[in-house]
Amino acid sequence: MATVSAFSSSPPWHNPSPNFQNDDDEEDEAHRLPDDVYSSQESNGEVDHRTDPFINSVDVTPSPIHVSFNQDYGCFSVGTDHGFRIYNCDPFREIFRRDFDGRNGNGGGIGVVEMLFRCNVLALVGGGTDPQYPVNKVMIWDDHQSRCIGELSFRSEVKAVKLRRDRIVVVLEQKIFVYNFSDLKLLNQIETIANPKGLCAVSQTAGSLILVCPGLQKGQIRIEHYASKRTKFIMAHDSRIACFALSADGQLIATASTKGTLVRIFTTVDGNLLQEVRRGADRAEIYSLAFSPTAHWLAVSSDKGTVHVFGLKVDSSSPGSGTINDLKRAAAPSNSSLSFIKGVLPKYFNSEWSVARFRLNEGFQYIVAFGHQKNTVIILGMDGSFYKCEFDPVNGGEMILLEHHNFLKPEEAL
Repeated sequence: MATVSAFSSSPPWHNPSPNFQNDDDEEDEAHRLPDDVYSSQESNGEVDHRTDPFINSVDVTPSPIHVSFNQDYGCFSVGTDHGFRIYNCDPFREIFRRDFDGRNGNGGGIGVVEMLFRCNVLALVGGGTDPQYPVNKVMIWDDHQSRCIGELSFRSEVKAVKLRRDRIVVVLEQKIFVYNFSDLKLLNQIETIANPKGLCAVSQTAGSLILVCPGLQKGQIRIEHYASKRTKFIMAHDSRIACFALSADGQLIATASTKGTLVRIFTTVDGNLLQEVRRGADRAEIYSLAFSPTAHWLAVSSDKGTVHVFGLKVDSSSPGSGTINDLKRAAAPSNSSLSFIKGVLPKYFNSEWSVARFRLNEGFQYIVAFGHQKNTVIILGMDGSFYKCEFDPVNGGEMILLEHHNFLKPEEAL
């Protein structure tokens, strides 16, 4: 059950098409949102600290609650106990921040900040010990106006929000709602197994929405192909799903379980297992997975304090490299006379290990993505750390640290 609200009598976005008719189902319809809107202010390289009667600059260093990349990994957002901040990855710099002053009994905590590429419209959810908004509401924030312009309300806590230019996906612990972005009309509801992390991934390719979420069984993932109206289930692991990620084109899905030793790569079309890589022998909590833009590489972060980069079996010399067909060819059984050994040796000795790695401080949660510069990796930590590293695609080994910043104190380069 959810309700939709708008906060103004006249639509605050472009190309208005107000429509408030009530739906007999679970939703109301609201104003039309833009298909695409321009980015927030970035002038003269200075941080935008714009304020209004409800927003003030906070001098104390905030505590991060949420950190996430935008859809193309060019920016990242941070939800804090006082508001939220947006940063550029390359070059690293803070773009703007919005710090709430805690009036009207609201504490300022933001638990989810979901960007839409570099648009001025974001999705916010309250969080922390003293949230700015109820944790069961998704607030649609227009940064041109520095205020919320609408909301989606639910009966239980919102765990995550995913945005596309044409869809809003809201993740609750055991249900996912899919809305049309243009009129906030409910399009689909999906039941899942208990999903306290709010695991969900959506493709960003125009016109072909693919949504991945946990299924109804332990270790199962569900893939919704909305263009072809097909649903695919994959029993990816024996243990519960801990993390997964889609490739940029939505053709590949990488999954990890709560055991955290193996990562598996499947096709989203037919669910075939293409490759399996090993993070390590000991149990670990996988925090994030990320494909490179061409799907030649996969990055993995975990609570072991190490980020791994794995080479995927893509034939870079073939036309259209990075496609499913390349991975299928590479994953085909070998005709070598020694291939029988694979059936004799323990699976551990046949494992594919990481090509490159970067060691971090244990005890903090890190997420990872590939940078826009070739062979670079961006790492974000819940301790405020920003790392930019470079890996050697031929020789591998330890990555080279290129940059290190504290994004909670961006003026301090480390």
